[in-house]
Amino acid sequence: MEEFIIKIAPVVIIFFLGFACKQWRLFTHDDGDLLLKIVFNVTLPAMVFRAVTQVELSWQFVWLPFIAMFVVMAVYAASLLVARHIPMSRPTRGVFLVGSMIMNTGAILPFIIAKYGSYGLAVYTIFDFGNVLLIFTFVYYVAMKHGENATARINWKKFLRLPPIYGLLAGLLVKALNLSIPAIGQSILEGIGTPTVFLVMFALGLYFHPRMQNAGRMAVVFALRMGLGLALGTAITTLLHLDGSLRTLVIVCSGAPVGYNTVVFASMEKLDKDFAASLVSISLFMGMIYVPLLMFIL
Repeated sequence: MEEFIIKIAPVVIIFFLGFACKQWRLFTHDDGDLLLKIVFNVTLPAMVFRAVTQVELSWQFVWLPFIAMFVVMAVYAASLLVARHIPMSRPTRGVFLVGSMIMNTGAILPFIIAKYGSYGLAVYTIFDFGNVLLIFTFVYYVAMKHGENATARINWKKFLRLPPIYGLLAGLLVKALNLSIPAIGQSILEGIGTPTVFLVMFALGLYFHPRMQNAGRMAVVFALRMGLGLALGTAITTLLHLDGSLRTLVIVCSGAPVGYNTVVFASMEKLDKDFAASLVSISLFMGMIYVPLLMFIL
């Protein structure tokens, strides 16, 4: 227990440091956008590449993207069924569906790195490939169908421009060809990737801005995204006989909080932005509590 707390406590402290800096007006919400842009385009691809090349990959990893996609689509089916029985406007319904589907794996990444290191990052990245694939294709399509442009098509270009995906693919190629990375290359990758945890958690602290709007609908989204997600992750790992750290990581990722792209898509497609912001902020705060606890219990 003490070892677990030592690993996780700094991650939580960085989050509240970011929130405090925003309250003291040293940083703003927009600064969080810049920090996450640096992570997404620079530090995370380097970290992913290094992690994949260092970890002994198992054939069980092949299932990970498909597990992520199954969880997203199963939650979508449930949320679509539930949404039919809850009166709400079209823009709010769009956020309801999108928020239920998007797994905020970025919010749990620092906890995964702190607890499982390179192994956890490799599992997370391969799992998240399936999640990201659907976020920028099917989930975005659902958002567009509930926005101003109901005839819009899936935008594959956004998915194909994601730097972490190339970090993953490059790492897998190096691993498949059994190539070795020189010591100076390892040092450079480590230097670039190390700030990832700090930048992500600090940015999440800057984003944190809870508002209690549509409390009843929010509770339903949380039950679908986190509750049903956890149940599906548990069922799948049991069915596939996954155990140990791999089982824990799949379950935790499946039950991740509501993703930030919920707010991004709501803004882009003129959906209910206040509902989206409330979902993400409160879900993030809940995740700060239950994700470390869940990792410890599992």
